[in-house]
Amino acid sequence: MSLLTPDIYLQSVAEVSPELLQKYSIRSLLLDVDSTLKRYKSDSLEPEAVHWLETMKRAEIGLCILSNGKAHRIRPIAELIQVPFVAPALKPLPVGCKTALTTMNFDRKTTAMVGDQVFADLLAGKLAGLFTILVKPIHPEEEHWYTRIKRPLESFVLGQVKTGKLRS
Repeated sequence: MSLLTPDIYLQSVAEVSPELLQKYSIRSLLLDVDSTLKRYKSDSLEPEAVHWLETMKRAEIGLCILSNGKAHRIRPIAELIQVPFVAPALKPLPVGCKTALTTMNFDRKTTAMVGDQVFADLLAGKLAGLFTILVKPIHPEEEHWYTRIKRPLESFVLGQVKTGKLRS
């Protein structure tokens, strides 16, 4: 079950600070977008997410968006925040992570996958051998039915993590 156990589980990306990343020797992030950096139905990021991204850039943390969304939907957001992207990433397969690592020249050992879905973001990161940071989803009620249908199982898995029933 270690493939389903995040290295860190936080309330939001706002809790991911340069100091926290330094503690774990993380120098670059692969970032999910939908329900991680923005509401699923929104075409723009919340001001808090933009501020957080600026903080990461000032701290010289490498950034790359990694989304299962289609490129034509992700590109405008990526261009607005001036962050490269890989889309569609085909998560939970590790191919998108590996493409981003190669394209961005990120070191696997110092890169983390940040996202809100256990069976997409977390699993892709683990399969690619990355450090993983799971965050609670932003307004999951707005997501597609196929994402919402997985949420109860994710809650069960995360409940096992919290109670220590899952072992790495």
